[in-house]
Amino acid sequence: MLPDIPGIHSFMKRKNPFITGTIILTLTGLISRIIGFFYRIYLSRLFGEEGMGVYQLLNPVLALSFSVTAAGLQTAISKFVAGDISNKNPKSPFRVLVTGLVLSLIMSFLCMGFTIRFSEWIAVHFLLEARTASMLRIIALSIPLSAVHSCINGYYYGIKKTGLPAATQLLEQFCRVACVYGADRLAVQRNAAPTINVAVIGLVIGEFFAMLVSIGAAYFRFYRACAPAVHREQSSCVHRPTAYPKIALSLLSLAIPLSVTRIVINLLQSVEAVYIPSRLQAYGYDSAAALSIYGVLTGMAMPLIFFPNALTGSMSVLLLPMVSEADAKGNKNAIRRTLGKTLYSCLIIGCFCTLGFLCFGRPIGRLLFKSSLAGNFICVLSLICPFMYLGTTLSSILNGLDKAVSVFFINVASLLIRLFFVFFLLPLFGIYSYIAGLLFSQIFTTGCYLLLLKGFLRKD
Repeated sequence: MLPDIPGIHSFMKRKNPFITGTIILTLTGLISRIIGFFYRIYLSRLFGEEGMGVYQLLNPVLALSFSVTAAGLQTAISKFVAGDISNKNPKSPFRVLVTGLVLSLIMSFLCMGFTIRFSEWIAVHFLLEARTASMLRIIALSIPLSAVHSCINGYYYGIKKTGLPAATQLLEQFCRVACVYGADRLAVQRNAAPTINVAVIGLVIGEFFAMLVSIGAAYFRFYRACAPAVHREQSSCVHRPTAYPKIALSLLSLAIPLSVTRIVINLLQSVEAVYIPSRLQAYGYDSAAALSIYGVLTGMAMPLIFFPNALTGSMSVLLLPMVSEADAKGNKNAIRRTLGKTLYSCLIIGCFCTLGFLCFGRPIGRLLFKSSLAGNFICVLSLICPFMYLGTTLSSILNGLDKAVSVFFINVASLLIRLFFVFFLLPLFGIYSYIAGLLFSQIFTTGCYLLLLKGFLRKD
């Protein structure tokens, strides 16, 4: 059941951007996750559990680079483009996009250069795994590509057109899989074995083609929108140099706080991810076994648990602007209805998934990953589902109500709880104590979100 908020009527009565967008993003997310899910199975069999562990160590660098270069600007572009569309201004959205792209590209090229220049240091001192150095130099090439792709996606979210982001998401996945599969077939013909670097190259190629399609789509949309104005000898959609500094300041005023928030959270998540293998070694495993366990947990079991989040994640992307509109109109009844239906929907999805993973987690682990350990992890992680799926949508609602600062501190507190389990309990009790920390922190986060929403709704 989808949230009922201002401007949302029955889907049977008329086409609705929220419902349509949610359906598009959900279907795309499901297809993408299916592809990614089987892709991870393929990678685990091709490179082994230890190889998956090494590959997963790149995630903190990717998350941090995205936070610095694109995360805040994507949201800012989406917000300002949506405002310009509602004000019936056909030219400003393109100026917003161009300005955001320039700012993002400046940051992304600096970030790419830093990653390449200090790849050895990052590998040894940050990721604690020297084998990731060559992979970092390859993956750095994807940073500007991802920045362009993300900014254009932000523009399309702002105009409530989810088709292009959905299409490029699928294209990226297909290119990534095709690259690795092609390299594997070529290696077999030459009686050789591909290295895990092939997976990193596939990621860069996927981002490249997604960026090309995004640029092409944005250009043709820009041309169609601006052609009538040019034909009437009016000013161009883009050529107003004096507008850009003001737009840049407006974008940065929103993007910087969002980026700082993401950077702090991703730094804490990076510390968590990087130190899990080392704390497993403190528990008694050797380096290979620790990386294998880490690879099974984060590269096999967790993606399966996150799989149903495609629906709640799609809802959360589109809930933020809708709830913002309801809040601006002072319509708390609509927000209450949205919250009630969100709670109902996410709890139903979460409880159903928990039951399914508890019953079938072990055979799924053995069948798909050929790993009994993956099956055990799936069963234990299943308890997180109701809280995780609910937390995803509640955080979006709170951000739409201008509670981003409170959400930030709740997330930081949640990560600190997890870090406590990583540094102090994992060396004593092993990997299952970390999973217990995940569950406890997720319950804490969801409970805080609900209390925050309850306090907001009680205000006159």
